[in-house]
Amino acid sequence: MIVSTPDDKPEGKNMWVLLANYSQLAFIFPAATVAGWLIGLALDRWLHTTWLYLVGLILGIIAGFVELIRTAIKSTKE
Repeated sequence: MIVSTPDDKPEGKNMWVLLANYSQLAFIFPAATVAGWLIGLALDRWLHTTWLYLVGLILGIIAGFVELIRTAIKSTKE
């Protein structure tokens, strides 16, 4: 038995809801980048290295792009 929810109908979505879904990317992408950078800096201080912040920065950027791709795929399926 398939139950329909309000989110299953793209034509029923309000324009404000769609705007909120896309504007979240403006916050998620930089937040993921900064979070990865900060985690890398913390690991650098803890392990007394000088290069882990770059790994954290790259992983944060990748995480931001993954979320961007997930949102794009979700919007095309709807």
